[in-house]
Amino acid sequence: MIGGLFIYNHKGEILISRIYRDDIARNAVDAFRVNVIHARSQIRSPVTNIARTSFFHLKKSNVWITAVTRQNVNAAMVFEMLHQTLALMTSYFGKVSEEAIKSNFVLIYELLDEILDFGYPQKTDSGILKTFITQQGIKTTTPEEQTKITNQVTGQIGWRRDGIKYRRNELFLDVLESVNLLMNAQGKVLSAHVSGRVVMRSYLSGMPECKFGMNDKIVADNKDKDGAAEVARKKTNSIAIDDCTFHQCVKLSKFESERSISFIPPDGEFELMRYRTTKDISYPFRIIPLVREKGKTKMEIQIVLKSNYRAALLGQKIEVKIPTPISTAGVNLLCNKGRSKYKASDNAVVWKIRRLAGLKEAQLTAEIELLPSSDNKKWQRPPISMNFEVAYAPSGLKVRYLKVFEPKLGYSDPQTTKFIRYIGRAGLYEVRV
Repeated sequence: MIGGLFIYNHKGEILISRIYRDDIARNAVDAFRVNVIHARSQIRSPVTNIARTSFFHLKKSNVWITAVTRQNVNAAMVFEMLHQTLALMTSYFGKVSEEAIKSNFVLIYELLDEILDFGYPQKTDSGILKTFITQQGIKTTTPEEQTKITNQVTGQIGWRRDGIKYRRNELFLDVLESVNLLMNAQGKVLSAHVSGRVVMRSYLSGMPECKFGMNDKIVADNKDKDGAAEVARKKTNSIAIDDCTFHQCVKLSKFESERSISFIPPDGEFELMRYRTTKDISYPFRIIPLVREKGKTKMEIQIVLKSNYRAALLGQKIEVKIPTPISTAGVNLLCNKGRSKYKASDNAVVWKIRRLAGLKEAQLTAEIELLPSSDNKKWQRPPISMNFEVAYAPSGLKVRYLKVFEPKLGYSDPQTTKFIRYIGRAGLYEVRV
């Protein structure tokens, strides 16, 4: 197995050195420092061979951990052992850094003696090792972590400083959603979900408290717990959020009790929350494909693109990518909206539409000439993919209210200018042919 294990700092100085076999000389330490750590060109491979010696290395923060061998070993096993070693260090003394290793070098040598025996991995489970290596690691804290601990103890808000002043108090809120869809050629949805983010830009003076409400199903469930929640959800057009995560500024206790998102926003741009939903998704576009094979050298593909959103809205940056067979010799294209082009490098027809109003449809016809081939292998028909941008939230999420209160400076909701924007984009939006 491995002949030795070394840990270096970012300067190439050796912190830990443990040699298990006689075929590894001390000059191997210098070889790795010169050829990898101090190399002029960027080292991309995690395995470096120097003079018939293999160095398997990982970099964690400002520390290099390296396994050295002259034998033909299982690389996956070596990297698994290195990752387990880092995980053990983390479980004993927290963050792996140069300072932590210097403070715990005796403990690290004890661990290495138990982990490896003559270069062969033995025990790497922290639960087992902690039963007989009971020494507690010395945990080091960085200045940033010390500041964070102080803020938690004193109750100071770490994400927003005091004394912020603006001429105009403005608040921008963007609901950004990514629609992921897989549909078969007959229009049946095979899988679908929406991943969303609520991004805010806060230009508010003082220490304002904001309240944000949306039409999620949790509110509907809270109103009626006797089985009529689904009826309430449909009446109020609420959505069922499967899971969500919040920025640290959100007061989770108020969300659990009042079902409202209350927070003191950081200054500038930040992500307030992320969420995911799988029910009652409004799909912005429907693609209807039709493929006709006319003998062995001709094929016709017809695509109908329908917009399903309201007529007052516009879809933008629309791009449909239609795969073609590898043996394509030429393509004759005809479309009633936008521009289309055959890209031989991608084996696909790319159809671009700058804008498309709601409840409209566009058509494209592609007549494909194929090269004669003796191979009878059938074309696999990869799915049609699509990109777009629409000015609404496909999940159905709507902002019910956004309120601002600042008692110290004496301004409130009416004195604040607020902008709310909804943007829906394509994630992995595919239709099988």
